[in-house]
This record gives sequence, C-alpha cells and structure tokens, in this order.
Amino acid sequence: MSVEFDTTITEKDMYQFNLYHAYHGFQGIVATLVGVWVLIMAVITFGKVELMYTLLYLAFGVAFLVYVPVSLYLRSKQQIKSSEILKQALHYKIDDAGIHVSQGEETADLEWKQIYKMISTKNSLLIYSNRINAYVIPREAVGDQYEKLVGLAVNHLESYRLKLNPFHI
Repeated sequence: MSVEFDTTITEKDMYQFNLYHAYHGFQGIVATLVGVWVLIMAVITFGKVELMYTLLYLAFGVAFLVYVPVSLYLRSKQQIKSSEILKQALHYKIDDAGIHVSQGEETADLEWKQIYKMISTKNSLLIYSNRINAYVIPREAVGDQYEKLVGLAVNHLESYRLKLNPFHI
C-alpha cells in the first residue's frame, strides 16, 4: 500500500505551521496569558492610576498578543520567497518503507524509524524529523488518500509519536 501526491507549500501553509509551532509550546501559552493579563490590568487600572500607566498596560498587552502573529506572518512570507525549493512542487510517496520526497532530480528518504512525530491539524499534516523541522503537507494535497496515509502511520509508528486528531480526518 502506498500514497502518492504532489504539493506546493504556500505562505498560508507556512504561516499556519509557524503559528501551530509557536502557540503549542510553553512560550506561546505564557505569552498569550501574559498578554491577556496585561490587558485586564489596563481595564482594572483605568481611572485609578495615571492614564500613562493604563496606556502602557494597553500597549504591552497588544504587543504581546499582536507581535508574535505578525512577525510569524512576515517570516513565513520571507521563507517562501527566499527558498527555491519551497516555490516548486514536491512529490511525496509514502509506503511501508517510509516517506520519499522528490523534486526534479533531487530525492530524500525518511524511514519510519526516523520520524520524530506526526501531527494532524485542521489544515495540515506535520511530519517531524526532529523537534523543530517538519514536512508541512496541506490536507487538500492528500485528499481522499488521508485515511490510507493514517493507516500507514498507525502501522509503522508507536502511538506516542502520533497526534492524529480524529476530528481532523
């Protein structure tokens, strides 16, 4: 059994991956909580302290909540623009041996035992080769072959390496 498809990563795909990576970690959660807490402090202190302090709370809260998504968006655009590899379609073949990726004459193979984890999100399938680097596969590229792909992953990866949300199938 094998699954084959072609995909090109868009700025939107890269942005969604970067957002997922940033906000599903400890730092992303803490930054969000601090941003919300500082905005709450701005509301609580309004009229009780000098207006400048309330405005500072407001500015810091907005900075915490807006800066990260905006910077990730700009970084995603830059990553796609600066990478000749990401601008062109990648051909994936996933079978019992692992994941085979090709583009023109170049090929790369990732055996199942080399996969760090596999995660499904609403829009993407993320296949991590380590804690940071992942193949970002848009869900629409896999199409109706998604269940076959999940079957291969379940057969070849330990369950702790899989985060395949059944609601994202």
